Order: sequence, then structure tokens, then C-alpha cells
Amino acid sequence: MLEGLLRIFAGNDSLVLLELGLPTSETVDMIVRRHPDLIVLDSEGPDRGIDKIAVIARQSPQTKVMVFTSAISIDHAVRALDAGAVGYVSSTSTAEELLHAVKAVLSGETFISQNIATKVISALRTAAAARETAAPAKALNVREEQIASLLLKGQTNREMARNLGLSEKTIKHYMTILMQKLRARNRLELVLAIRPTASATGNPLFN
Repeated sequence: MLEGLLRIFAGNDSLVLLELGLPTSETVDMIVRRHPDLIVLDSEGPDRGIDKIAVIARQSPQTKVMVFTSAISIDHAVRALDAGAVGYVSSTSTAEELLHAVKAVLSGETFISQNIATKVISALRTAAAARETAAPAKALNVREEQIASLLLKGQTNREMARNLGLSEKTIKHYMTILMQKLRARNRLELVLAIRPTASATGNPLFN
């Protein structure tokens, strides 16, 4: 599998491969030191990589984690996304599909293999609804509503920053606040949480 991945990534001029190896604690330490843009993580081990995802998300937040697994599972996908992954891809994907997933994740999107995407999104929506019922979300201010509106349109942090005349760092700050207010644990859950809020308020910013 490693040899196959090496051929796929080495043949793409827009990607630079920094490291290739098994997902060990030393690999995680390297990621934290070098802060790569993306890590494609195999889901082996007792917890199927969940702890490693959480460590990377906490210690190298600019590094996007995409899980690459031979054992597709709705529960594992939800746990991986909750831990901080932004991609969940089947190892049976073609080279073209894998590269598409990589480019989507690097551009700020969340990517889930098509064969389980609907079920994973449904599970995340159910979890978000349960949290919403447990405690009503706080109201958003004007700037937060603007960013929420652009997020619903699928814009990346860079695109939001350009459209609103802000820095990417400021956008990330507002995204963190939005996640806290809407009790979302990742970008996908945030979108799912914003949609019912937008419908309830009828705010034209969300149209």
C-alpha cells in the first residue's frame, strides 16, 4: 500500500511528499515538529488511529488529517471526524479519487468517501441535534453571521478572508468561536449546525 501511495503522490507535481512510513508515535512527533499541510493516516492499531488524530489536531492544528482505511465504518468515521480528521477515504479508491480527496481537503473542504457519506452526515446531524436539544445555541453577531453565510456557500478560510477584508488568522478565530457557540467539533458539524439556525432566524445573510 505504501508503495502504491508513493507512486500516486510522487507522480503529482503539485504535491511534495515529506515522509512515508508506518503510523508510530515517532511519526506523530515528526508531524508536530514539521507541521505538514496534510497527513494521510492509516487506521491501524487498537483505537484505529483516533488518539493520533486527536494529538495532531491539538498540537499541529494547521495539519489536515485524512484517514485512509480498508475497513470502512460509520462509527469510526464519526469518531475520526470528531477527533479532528477532515477526510475519510476508502483504500479501495482509485488513484484519481484519492487525489481528488487530497485536493479537496487541502482546499479546506471535508471529504468522505461517497459510499458512506450520506450515513456519516446523518450520524453527525443526529449528534448535533442532540447537543442542540440539550442546550440552546448562543446568538451570532453580525460578523459571525457573515462568516457562517460564506461557510454555507462552501468557501475556504482564504476565500472568506478575501471577501470580508480580514486575515486568515482572524477567520480562524471566528471559526473557533462559531464552533464553540454552536457546539460543533469540526467544520462539517458546524455547517450542519448552522443550517437549522439559519432556517429558524430567516436571516437573509443565510439565503
